Amino acid sequence: MPVSAIIPAYNEEKTVANVIHPLKQVPAVSEIIVVSDGSTDKTAEVAREAGAQVIVSETNKGKGGAMMLGVSHAQEEVLLFLDADLIGLTPAHVEQLIEPVLSGRVEMAVGVFEHGRLATDVAQLVAPFLSGQRALTKKLLKQIGNLEWARYGVEMALTKYAVEHDLQYEEVVLEDLSHVMKEEKLGLWKGFQARMKMYWEIAKSLSDD
Repeated sequence: MPVSAIIPAYNEEKTVANVIHPLKQVPAVSEIIVVSDGSTDKTAEVAREAGAQVIVSETNKGKGGAMMLGVSHAQEEVLLFLDADLIGLTPAHVEQLIEPVLSGRVEMAVGVFEHGRLATDVAQLVAPFLSGQRALTKKLLKQIGNLEWARYGVEMALTKYAVEHDLQYEEVVLEDLSHVMKEEKLGLWKGFQARMKMYWEIAKSLSDD
């Protein structure tokens, strides 16, 4: 069963190609869609050069909106979401993450970092349900409303739906994988502000019905 890989990206020109290249080496991945979500750098150009199909949103829709824009262009019934700022992604990671869904054991698999970098390992150990690395069926995704408005709360919304509806999902340990922290991208103060905004959006997704 083929897989559509969707990568929401906002100003990720430095890292997005390193996410695309491993995906191209996985036979089950039939298409790679990068959504440049209001990016002001060369994210779109770099992604195209790396071999991805690129969708450009002139305005920043937030992560949930970018993900759902990618879904609207996806051809396959199994979807793989990956962050655009991953460090150390390999074809093996991709295959491990999609296998539980392709095998039919579960409708959603969530990737959890381990042995990557201390900061990201700890964050995912504390809150694995916030991981942006997920494989799931399009059927499941269509059952969840308003994800395009969830912004950074989209991962929490997905996990919340699975828990509330007693849907089994599987956590997949992705060794030696991490991502660039916001403080590294934006500087300490701007990164902290962006992180607080992300946490607010996540908290809002918890309170929404």
